[in-house]
Amino acid sequence: MSPASKARFQLVGAALLFSTGGAAIKAAAFNGWQIASFRSGFAALALLLLVPEARRGWSLLRAQDKPPRQAQGKSLRQAQGKVWRPVLVGVAYAACLTLFVLANRLTTAANTIFLQSTAPLYILILAPWLLKEPVRRQDVGFMLLVGLGLMLFFIGVDQPVATAPDPLRGNLLALISGFCWALTVCGLRWLTATSERGSPLVAVTSGNIIAFLVTLPFAVPLGSHSLAEWSVLVYLGVFQIALAYMLVTSAINHIPALEASMILLIEPALNPLWAWLVQGEVPGIWAMTGGAIILGATTARSWMERRVEAPVS
Repeated sequence: MSPASKARFQLVGAALLFSTGGAAIKAAAFNGWQIASFRSGFAALALLLLVPEARRGWSLLRAQDKPPRQAQGKSLRQAQGKVWRPVLVGVAYAACLTLFVLANRLTTAANTIFLQSTAPLYILILAPWLLKEPVRRQDVGFMLLVGLGLMLFFIGVDQPVATAPDPLRGNLLALISGFCWALTVCGLRWLTATSERGSPLVAVTSGNIIAFLVTLPFAVPLGSHSLAEWSVLVYLGVFQIALAYMLVTSAINHIPALEASMILLIEPALNPLWAWLVQGEVPGIWAMTGGAIILGATTARSWMERRVEAPVS
């Protein structure tokens, strides 16, 4: 199996884990800030314990590195760069994580994930600037379709229900989360372009640490919760984030950022299904129409990309 094919399978597995997030977040017996904080806290702990690269990346200089005196200053600056660059990407990731949780507690799981799925639109805008990946003529039609689907979410806002008490505010938070996810994908791709920029796993770990620490003051006091209730947060942190992002960071170096984001659209296809099965949550007609347009456009573009890249036999 080629590295690119293996990377696609890894992203499919990550997307399946990601897709359970909406239903699990709504099922958790905690408020949004508590979920955001401890979900990321458990994820950071799992990454630090299970992934050696996540631990090694934090050291400014390896213990065995003994550069000559005249080279020590340059080596230190390079080592420091390997830390601050992933942390910078981690800030965007932390914002994405937090906003995704808060949005899920306010609007439907379908709305949250469909609006986050507008990330390829932002990637097309950001990639020429951040990654030097040009926008082609056929990308314009894709951008227009995603923009049309996006507008439908705000034409007819769903009525508040028990699992989605403030759809309009939740939709806005989900929209910003999508932009932050686009920044994260571009950032991970940028880090993997050269080893001198630092480790993507350090970016993921630092993002979870930042999210945990920033949201912790809003998460206390916790109150009393059962072991079963805490297990939902453990699942969200260890499996839905840590394991999924281990797969993403392993795969992102082998395929373009846009293709990676499109494969991960398996997540929005399944996310509403889990919310319907677990909570009986049914999204509104405008959201479903907008989501269908967004997913249809991204799927069609992914198919066209594969045809262009396929070798002629």
